[in-house]
Amino acid sequence: MTFVLEKAAAPAGLRRIVIDPVSRVEGHGKVTILLDADNRVHQVRLHIVEFRGFERFIQGRPYWEVPVMVQRLCGICPVSHHLAASKALDLVVGAKKLTRTAEKCRRLMHYGQILQSHALHFYHLASPDLLFGFDAPVAKRNVVGVIAEHPELATQGVLLRKFGQEVIRITAGKRVHGTGAIPGGVNKSVTHAERDELLPQMPQILAWARGAVRIAVDLHRAHQEEYDGFGYVRSNLLSLVGKNGDLDLYDGTLRARDADGGILFDGVDSQNYRAHLKEDVRSWSYMKFPFIGSLGADLGWYKVGPLARIQNCDRIPTPLAEEARQEFLARSPGKLVHAPLAYHTARMIELLHAAEVIDGLLRDDDLHGDDLVAKGPRQIQGVGIIEAPRGTLIHHYEVDSQDLVTMCNLIVSTTHNNQAMNEAIREVARKYLDGKEPTEGLLNHVEVAIRAFDPCLSCATHALGKMPLVVELRSADGALVEEIVRE
Repeated sequence: MTFVLEKAAAPAGLRRIVIDPVSRVEGHGKVTILLDADNRVHQVRLHIVEFRGFERFIQGRPYWEVPVMVQRLCGICPVSHHLAASKALDLVVGAKKLTRTAEKCRRLMHYGQILQSHALHFYHLASPDLLFGFDAPVAKRNVVGVIAEHPELATQGVLLRKFGQEVIRITAGKRVHGTGAIPGGVNKSVTHAERDELLPQMPQILAWARGAVRIAVDLHRAHQEEYDGFGYVRSNLLSLVGKNGDLDLYDGTLRARDADGGILFDGVDSQNYRAHLKEDVRSWSYMKFPFIGSLGADLGWYKVGPLARIQNCDRIPTPLAEEARQEFLARSPGKLVHAPLAYHTARMIELLHAAEVIDGLLRDDDLHGDDLVAKGPRQIQGVGIIEAPRGTLIHHYEVDSQDLVTMCNLIVSTTHNNQAMNEAIREVARKYLDGKEPTEGLLNHVEVAIRAFDPCLSCATHALGKMPLVVELRSADGALVEEIVRE
């Protein structure tokens, strides 16, 4: 059962509808909606209800453990945390520039991650809504329904993801929670045999990736009026951009645009992110609310991820993906696209770009080199920023003279999108729920808006103040001996 409708404690005259848990996303979250007696919407909030504590418990650990430890934030996008942490700690060990082999192995790992994550989300998490409709019966609106009615698409999704996981395996050592990246470089290169295992598959992968873009475009066009207005809220955009403003998902400088496309800032080095980005907290969520400091919390929130990236860059440096991007932009000439459901098309354009990059890297002899690690003068801190599948990911560490981590700040992709997701679900609730008796199908519209952002809720948790804690000491027979409570 996807939804739980409760008459829980609520302000006088209002009732609370709870969607718990939000389904087909990574991690645990819930949505609360406050309605009056006429079913008019008064409040809608996305709550992150789990607490992970990574920023605290890695303090005191040796810095070289961190790239492996922080992957446990997530089983879907561990490579992103692995690489962001490694990039930050490159600076701690003085490796301002990696060797050619190290950088290309890391890039191959990262684009394998982009490919597998985007395939998983589109084909298996989002496609049930897009193929069957937001109001379709819940028994059908799931991956089993997709397998039953669209077996070829379901199979393509599995095989695309499998290929991405194999790319990760040959670069990171294993498919999930690998160890390939280390501060200063990598601990293994790609063998010719590993390369030859994957390269023959590239024509099929590229064909499927091009087909994925066409599927997303056709679905959007078939429902254009509904999709373009669904959860529509204008916002600023943020992402990394590479050299000459190219789309670069591994490295670059920060660029932000306003809702009309005007540049707010550009060329910001990752080490200076705090001069431009601030973080706010709310009492009802364990997820932070970042914003552009010069605009303030009310006006400075923004979107990240595929929809932001393909509009924030000047060009995608691979031909097939750039052709698809130009077709996407031509639908709204001179205007930014803010519709959340356009994320799906943008995500498939990036999947195609990832396939093209992987194809090029697998043909690069630098992958097979033996110069793996760089170093230089030791530093006390470092910031690593990468474009994870879901958006901009920031890792910031300080390390003392004993090689122990003394400070960690993480701003993950879903956290950047926090306010955008809340604004989108409020708009959906006002349009589809206001004045109506809630049904499972109507409430699923709210989830559809959240799923468009492909959130990773387990990555995005962050503490506010002190956590309530109950410690119980029990004897061998289970009897309570002592209880200590910290409110």
